[in-house]
Amino acid sequence: MRLLLTGGSGQVGWELRRMLAPLGDIVAPDRAQLNLCDPARLREAVRAANPDLIVNAAAYTAVDKAETERDAAFAVNAAAPGVLAEEAKRNGALLVHYSTDYVFDGAKPAPYVEDDEANPLNVYGASKLAGERAIAASGCRYLILRTSWVYGPRGSNFMLTMLRLAKERPELRVVDDQLGAPTSSLAIARATAQALRPGAHGTYHLAAAGHTSWCGFARAILERAGIATPVTAIRTEDYPTPARRPRNSRLDCSRLRSELGVALAPWEQGLDEVILAAP
Repeated sequence: MRLLLTGGSGQVGWELRRMLAPLGDIVAPDRAQLNLCDPARLREAVRAANPDLIVNAAAYTAVDKAETERDAAFAVNAAAPGVLAEEAKRNGALLVHYSTDYVFDGAKPAPYVEDDEANPLNVYGASKLAGERAIAASGCRYLILRTSWVYGPRGSNFMLTMLRLAKERPELRVVDDQLGAPTSSLAIARATAQALRPGAHGTYHLAAAGHTSWCGFARAILERAGIATPVTAIRTEDYPTPARRPRNSRLDCSRLRSELGVALAPWEQGLDEVILAAP
């Protein structure tokens, strides 16, 4: 099997390169070789790779910055996946694409299922939803995996930010009224490899089991790292950001378990694994 991996140097992509290596030859061009904002060059790259499987781990993930960089967010998160989907259809390849809990508005009191109505609150979420729709409209065979609160031992993410700030500040103030499941890049890559089975197709929620708040996540991070910096719970209103966030980011992952036989461990277990791997 020949695999084309985009975003291979990112926190999820880096783990995917390891997890998917047993499946075949991986072509993983870097940003200089693969410009997602240039549809023509993107098509050329896919055709040159001639893949059986395309895994799109590249994304514009600067949630707040996207509010003022709408065109850039939509180019990477919507237009590029659409091109990849068209090329997957042309080549008979499977496209694996990652989306987000931010396609939902967070108003539902229970965890979201795949068929719940999407209603993103911010540009980032809107761009990811547009990418999902472009893929579905292409007619290609695809796996869209919606995940949440992604972090890992490398890259730029909440866990590494908390570890850094805890060494610089006497106290951390973290939002306590937004709920979700911190999901590690290691767990996402592992689950992706498990989900690649014959006939797999559709949209699935892929997140760690259980849930917490950002404040609860921060406290767990520092506890496992042996850092005593206190973490004070605050409201969303006490920490204004350019992009609105959903209060409820919980994802129901029962479809992933029942149809593809994939279930992620509790988020606490995932954090233990990542803390051990962090530099």
